Amino acid sequence: MTMKKILIINGHPVKDSYNSALTEAYKQGAEAGNFNVSRLNIRDLKFNPNLEFAYKERMEMEADIKLAVDQIKKADHIVWIYPMWWSGMPALLKGFIDRTFLPEIAFRSRNGKLPEKLLKGKTARIIITSDTPRWYDYLFMKSPALNQLKKGTLNFSGIKPVKVSYISPIKNSTEKFRANWLEKITLLGKVGQ
Repeated sequence: MTMKKILIINGHPVKDSYNSALTEAYKQGAEAGNFNVSRLNIRDLKFNPNLEFAYKERMEMEADIKLAVDQIKKADHIVWIYPMWWSGMPALLKGFIDRTFLPEIAFRSRNGKLPEKLLKGKTARIIITSDTPRWYDYLFMKSPALNQLKKGTLNFSGIKPVKVSYISPIKNSTEKFRANWLEKITLLGKVGQ
C-alpha cells in the first residue's frame, strides 16, 4: 500500500504570520500520522504571477512552477492555507493558481461540453483565516474567498471533497484561541484530513 501524499500550500505572503504557524502545525501532525508530506510557501517561489497572454498562448513555466505542478499532480490531498483579504485571497496566491491550474493540467476543454476534470481522485482542505465572522461572510457576502477556490478552481478541476476550516476572528484574538486552533489543525494533519 502506498503512503498518502499530502501537499500543503501556504498562500500568505508574510513569513512570520499565523498562517505559517498553521502550516507548520498541519505538517507536524501529518508527519506524526506517517503521511508523505511536502510544503510550498508561495512567497518563496520565483515566478511571474501574471498570466500574461491569458489562455491564448502558454507562458514558459519557471522551475518553481514546474515543481509546483508536479507536486499538485502527485498529491492525493492538498491543503490550502491563506488569509481572507477584502473577501478574497492574496494576489500572490491567485497568481499561483492562474499559473498552475492550466488547461491540460487541471482541465481539458471539450467543444460544447463542460471541461474534463483532470485532477479527479484528489481531496482538499481549505484553512482560511479572517477577521470577518463566518456568519457574516456566509449570509451577507456569500463566501467569495471560499467559493472561488473551492468551487471555481478545485471542484472545477475534479478535486473533491473539499473541506473547510474557517478561523475567525484573528485580529485581537487571544493566545488561547490561536493555540486551540493550532491543536485542531495538528489533529487534522495527523489523520490526513
